[in-house]
Formats: sequence, C-alpha cells, structure tokens
Amino acid sequence: MDNPPTSKIAINVLHVIEQLGLLVIVVATVFAGIHEVGVMMSNAVVTLADLLLMFLYLEILAMVGVYYRSGKLPVRFPIYIAIVALARYIVLDIKNMELMHLIAVSAAILLLALAVLAVRYGHVRFPYGEHE
Repeated sequence: MDNPPTSKIAINVLHVIEQLGLLVIVVATVFAGIHEVGVMMSNAVVTLADLLLMFLYLEILAMVGVYYRSGKLPVRFPIYIAIVALARYIVLDIKNMELMHLIAVSAAILLLALAVLAVRYGHVRFPYGEHE
C-alpha cells in the first residue's frame, strides 16, 4: 500500500530537517574543534582534558558519519561519548570533587560501560533480522 501524498511530503520535510540538523552538528563540531586547537596553540599546552575534548569531537563526527553511511545510529556511540564526557569531567574537577560525587560519577561510567557490553552481547546473541 502506497503512502498518501501528504505522508510523502511529511517524510520529505522531516528528511530535509534531519539533514539540516546533521549539517549544523557537523559544522558546529568542526568549528569547536578548530577553536580548541587554537586555544591549545595559544596556551602552548595540551592537557589530558584537551585531548578528551578533541576525542569527544571526533566521536561526534564519527557518529554522524556512521549515520550517513548506514542510515542508522548505533546506540553505542552516544554511550561512548557519555563515558568520555564523564571521564573528562572527572579529570577537570577531581581536585574540587567530594568523594561521594567522585564515586557517583565513576559508578555512572561503570554503568555505561556495562550498558555497552549488554548492547554488544545482545547484538551478537540476538542479531537483528533483515528488516529491523
């Protein structure tokens, strides 16, 4: 059964909005990465926090690239990004962080890592069908 013309128009409009959103994400990420490199160069220092931030930018670009290639967004990519973001947060604030706060953020990283393992196990043990 074919979609009615209004459904096709709605799908096309949503596709255009999606593409524009992805383009904005890519441009903003590239701009932020270039800005961060400029900050590192002007400070003449590269810290672990800087490297983790650059890694976050690369992960975002990789996630958009995977989406463009496959048309699907693997749930693992946002989880990886969250893990690196939390690790960066710890690196930046560890001196000012209370012990319980540090334990909570570390537990969040552990839970996210376990979520990645569960997702990977699910993909291997229960692979998607042809049209899922």
